[in-house]
Amino acid sequence: MLSPEREPILYVEPLPSSKQWIAQNLVPSRAKAVTYAQSLFPILTWIYRYNWTWFLGDMVAGVTVGVVVIPQGMAYAKLAQLPPEFGLYSSFVGCALYFMFATSKDITIGPVAVMSTLMGNILHDVLPHLPQYQDTPWVVAGCMSVVLGCIVTALGLLRLGFIVDFIPLPAIAAFMTGSALNIAMGQIPTLMGNNSVKGFNTRAPTYLVFGNFFKYIKHCNLNAAVGLTSLFLLYAIRAGCNYAARRWPKREKLFFFISTLRTAFVILLYTLISFLVNRNHRTSPKFSILGVVPRGFKHMQVPTVSSDILSAVAGKLPSAIIVLIIEHISISKSFGRINNYTINPNQELIAIGITNIFGPFFGAYPATGSFSRTAIKSKAGVRTPLAGVITACIVVIAIYALPPVFFYISNALLAAVIIHAVGDLVSTPTAIKMFWHISPFEFVIFWAGVLVSIFSSIDNGIYTTVAASAALLLFRIAKAQGKFVGTVRVVYDQPDAVAASNTAESRDIFVPLDHSDGSNPSVTPQHPQGGVFIYRLNEGYLYPNAVHFTDHMIAEVTTRTRPGVANPYGSLGNRPWNDPGPRHKDDTNIDRSLPVLRALILDFNGVSNVDITSIQNLVDVRKQLDRYADRAVSWHFAGVKSPWIRRALVAGGFGSSNTATRTVFSVATVGALEHKGDQPLSATLSASNRGQHAPDEEFISDSFTSTQDKPQVDNSTSFDTLPLPILSADHPFFHIDLDEALKAAKLESDVVSK
Repeated sequence: MLSPEREPILYVEPLPSSKQWIAQNLVPSRAKAVTYAQSLFPILTWIYRYNWTWFLGDMVAGVTVGVVVIPQGMAYAKLAQLPPEFGLYSSFVGCALYFMFATSKDITIGPVAVMSTLMGNILHDVLPHLPQYQDTPWVVAGCMSVVLGCIVTALGLLRLGFIVDFIPLPAIAAFMTGSALNIAMGQIPTLMGNNSVKGFNTRAPTYLVFGNFFKYIKHCNLNAAVGLTSLFLLYAIRAGCNYAARRWPKREKLFFFISTLRTAFVILLYTLISFLVNRNHRTSPKFSILGVVPRGFKHMQVPTVSSDILSAVAGKLPSAIIVLIIEHISISKSFGRINNYTINPNQELIAIGITNIFGPFFGAYPATGSFSRTAIKSKAGVRTPLAGVITACIVVIAIYALPPVFFYISNALLAAVIIHAVGDLVSTPTAIKMFWHISPFEFVIFWAGVLVSIFSSIDNGIYTTVAASAALLLFRIAKAQGKFVGTVRVVYDQPDAVAASNTAESRDIFVPLDHSDGSNPSVTPQHPQGGVFIYRLNEGYLYPNAVHFTDHMIAEVTTRTRPGVANPYGSLGNRPWNDPGPRHKDDTNIDRSLPVLRALILDFNGVSNVDITSIQNLVDVRKQLDRYADRAVSWHFAGVKSPWIRRALVAGGFGSSNTATRTVFSVATVGALEHKGDQPLSATLSASNRGQHAPDEEFISDSFTSTQDKPQVDNSTSFDTLPLPILSADHPFFHIDLDEALKAAKLESDVVSK
């Protein structure tokens, strides 16, 4: 209790205004504008500190990734139904431009299996409607890249990167797993050599490709020997290196680089074999080979963006945008957590957007972050995003120096490289089991996405998981249910302490009456007496769940209380048709052992937002309960965290009344203040003293209800602390916590009872 000589100074909270919100959030200051402009080029924050140590790390990582991206890029271009050189162009542009806009040192932008497959499916679907581009499908791919880049860049500039957070992990895992199975199954016919059979569409749904593969298995040829042995060798080298790294941990780095270079080694080995076998059969090789790859950038041009292409690909844009964004952002976030740094999703969107806008000028098609190459780059010891420039240099060397070697690369070998790469995208049994233990609903969504990808297409798999996840989110919001809570007196259990229990520190906590939070059922919470109820809202109080919250609250309150009057409608004719009970109600129909409803305390600690519908719902419920109790029921709110929520509640008529004054409130002590003579304590609070806070303490005062009852301030000179209220004095029904709200409600109920 505060002493009468220490009356708290009243505090009145200014409610926020729309003008204030616009000024703070929509009108940028000069400093914010400068910060925003600087954030577009993160390279400015670290390039001036670049040193030789960083360069050596970047050199090793850049060369390592360069050796990997060359064969992968050509293989993925084949997935996109484009000539192999376009994979090299995309690899170059992604690595060359990203470093200027990057917030991740590990990510590698370039052609990836999923985006390439999706691009190939799009070209397969739209080219029949665009016969003028049948021989130049890269024109359509370039237009698609520019459009995607513009959209993604706009999302980044407008700081809308948070939309990625609406796509949960099971949806991403389902999309990656389904895509990997789709891609791998589509490459098996190429691996085995029966993909050239007339009528065998390797871009059909996965289950059809699986069935047709066995239907045409008799057409497998020498390609199967190349494909199967190369795939086996890729897995054997990786398994051997992993075992050796565990066996000799001091040489783990050496075995990592050997494992990383396995793709380059296998391609060089089988290309040599192909050269020896086919050097005298260039026009009719013994097994399928890549063929002529032009030297240099032969397709540099201004990309064509025309209405006929846009109308043809418009329906494919949503799935392409989702793939472009979630693959890059999820990978960059993951490796940021692994390597202890934070990426900026908005800036990453700008980075991949700029890359895809300028890529088609060099002949590139849509590119995004690569999981496998990012993992290699990270483990290779990359230090900065500048490693991408070194990778780009390696790719340029390959474009100009290695086309004669590329001629003899086996298509079955490239299929093995693709299958080997996408195998890592399949979710492991351990991860899938974890989904089941954490959330069975999301486990079902995961399998729904995978099955749709297998039996339909990657696009539909993406839409299925995103739509199902959104539906689950809305269902959880709409069906959120509040809990009635009661008090439990607890003490701190200190086994080493020898103090008696009557001197132990104790406090009241509020737990659900039904123990739905998992609290010990042997501990019985005390329900507030005197017609007072405490209702805890566990979610944002918004229009999808407003009625669900209050229906549960009304049902419980009317069950535990009695109506204020037996028949508030008077005559039988005025009684609503759906009012239950006997034909003629009187006082004998009322259970007098139940209390009359006097006060409701809403715990808003878990409420982050409200809206017009939810506030109107509270207004309607208040009127309904006032009629039921035949009196004005008091509404108290505890733990309202936002001034905007308080403003909304005040607009709905909550927080204060014409007669109520704040009889219970929490105060904090401030400073060591001197007051002299006839000056009141409030007059001695100088500007300098207002900033001098002592350690805060919470006090509860239930002293005065009118100005006449207020005690006078001691006029003698002394030093003491000044009590300042935490919340505004003009809204007595807003409380700092449930304890204060319950004391206020009980005090008010006692006064009314008297």
